[in-house]
Amino acid sequence: MSRHVVTAVLYSANRQCAGDPHSAGQPAGRYPTCISQHSVSDRSEAWPHIRGVQNVVRGSHSYRHSQTKESPSDVQLHLAAIQGDVQLLRRVLDSGKVHVDSKDKDGTTPLILAAASGHVECVKELLDQGADPRARRLTGTTALFFAAQGGYLDIAQILLDRGAPVDSSSVDGGTPLFVACQCGHMDLVMELIARGAKVNSHMKDRATPLFIASQNGHFKILMFLLSQGAIPDSRRTDGATPLWIAAQMGHDHVVRQLLKAGASVDAKRNDGATALFKACHKGHSSVVEELLKYKPSLGLLPNGESGLHAAALFGHVPVVKQLICAGADATLRNQDGATPLQLAQEAKQTVVAEYLSSLVSEQVNGKPHKQMWL
Repeated sequence: MSRHVVTAVLYSANRQCAGDPHSAGQPAGRYPTCISQHSVSDRSEAWPHIRGVQNVVRGSHSYRHSQTKESPSDVQLHLAAIQGDVQLLRRVLDSGKVHVDSKDKDGTTPLILAAASGHVECVKELLDQGADPRARRLTGTTALFFAAQGGYLDIAQILLDRGAPVDSSSVDGGTPLFVACQCGHMDLVMELIARGAKVNSHMKDRATPLFIASQNGHFKILMFLLSQGAIPDSRRTDGATPLWIAAQMGHDHVVRQLLKAGASVDAKRNDGATALFKACHKGHSSVVEELLKYKPSLGLLPNGESGLHAAALFGHVPVVKQLICAGADATLRNQDGATPLQLAQEAKQTVVAEYLSSLVSEQVNGKPHKQMWL
């Protein structure tokens, strides 16, 4: 057997819902620390919870090395589960030379492998022969976790019917509901909640299923979670809310719904950044439009910056114009005493600089800049 077989199988299951969000580059030169911290953390902010899943998958390492204390029959059993070979599975089990819950060094059982691979008949056979649906890998993940991640509703239902715990969590607090929300499997989300999964459960960093759905832009799942009592303003340990992460990711439809559900438009992360600040920083014009309907703060935030400063620095012309039209002060100075115009000039954002310069000139001549929309 190839030494990467188990890793490849579980990694493939993980990749079904993994994504790679874009990162915004930073301009050279002066850049306020409170803004740059957000930019360099794009990947970790966008996908903080998938790391736990990837660790589950990649943790298998070398299958050959993990099987040094196991017999050829153990290896055959795992291979049959991976490949969905029910006949081989039965022959190996009927030989009496291997335990149905034979584990590798990471705690992976044949049932976990069969569930992760979507092999319904193998899952049934293993359960009929006594496989434990509660068995956990060293990372805490179960067969149900991988079934939920892979979108295998039939397998999830079978496991639940046979006693799999619905809210069994991984070492970082992730449950089957979390990965179902992360991967966009609406049918799994509905099934898990119907079976008793806690809609407001949270991971170690206190991110909830609603946060995960908002992060990934899964609108229907978000709507369902809200209908089931999900808290709109639940906060992660760093203070980020579902609205904050949706704004960062550019999910305007999610932002709109969260605001309708009562999410606070000015909720701040621990570093002082609001949803509007992140949307301005990223240049998400459609998100800014939704947020402005709820009269967010346009002044300086606790981080010493404003949304206009962030938009000007990164050259987001449409966002700069939206903010000005909404009443943002083009002459506002940040914690370092710089105006949006100065930041745009230093970052060589020519179009923004020219626009802001024209506003300042209009102000000097007594014309209100709120009316400027070029």
